[in-house]
Amino acid sequence: MTAPALDPRALRDAFGTFMTGVTVVTTIDADGKPLGFTANSFSSVSLDPALLLVSIARSSGNYEAFVTGKGFAVNILSEGQKDISSTFARRVEDRFASVYWRRGPEGSPLIAGVSAWFDCVLHQVVEAGDHAILIGRITAFEATPAAGLGYYRGSYFTPAETGAQVPTGPDVVISTVLERGGEVLLVDDGQGGLTLPTARVGREGVQAALGALIGGTGLAAAPGFIYAVYEDVTRGHQHIAFLCPAPAGTPARGGFVELSRPSLGDVTDPAMRVMLERLADESRMGNYGIYFGNQDQGRVEPIGERTKA
Repeated sequence: MTAPALDPRALRDAFGTFMTGVTVVTTIDADGKPLGFTANSFSSVSLDPALLLVSIARSSGNYEAFVTGKGFAVNILSEGQKDISSTFARRVEDRFASVYWRRGPEGSPLIAGVSAWFDCVLHQVVEAGDHAILIGRITAFEATPAAGLGYYRGSYFTPAETGAQVPTGPDVVISTVLERGGEVLLVDDGQGGLTLPTARVGREGVQAALGALIGGTGLAAAPGFIYAVYEDVTRGHQHIAFLCPAPAGTPARGGFVELSRPSLGDVTDPAMRVMLERLADESRMGNYGIYFGNQDQGRVEPIGERTKA
């Protein structure tokens, strides 16, 4: 029996319901010319060996250069680089004319101001319908504190915009996981134990509450990404934890504690302790997870995975 034909436009729209980041994939052709295209079909593949993948349309004018070249770079765009995404998505004579870039260790172009970049040698090309999957072996990479640019249903979004849409009000509590050099900032919980810097969200919204919470630590840290979301059934609120890289300096209160299971025993909140223990394990393995769940005997369920860069 022949399967019914699928509507390409509807299929594309359905794919678009999956929220992604935005990347620009780059290489140097045989004549030394920089090439690149915008892609959100990017994924980590393996930690050992270090592999990632992107896909490229067979109809792309850059197809041959990418599938026959020695390697490529993936530039994860930051939230202020919508113009770069648009430039590399259009047919432009010289997409690099208005972009500051440099050659990476393997020679592919690395764009300035990105959230992260990965320089790769071409490991494998997998033919897949009207696209080819490029699997790259990562030889060098770098990450910055800059928040990434998102894409959803044909539109860009930023972490700030997403944060504004997170439920707010008296039933939402946020905490900051300020991590530095394998240590995390903990403060007195007023009950003889330790806790993360925590605040209840009011009418000002999540972003304003997060800024005030970080400011109260006395550290000039940048807001990070949402690391965990869980329902605290006992206290009747939703808890959102933001993972933020902490700069050098002395906090206004509390102190940095080694991010390890034995050192977290004084964290009195069971769900918070489990979350931090997971973070300790992931930091040791080089992989960050994103978690969502309920406080049920200290259990926080995973919903996704984020590779540490």
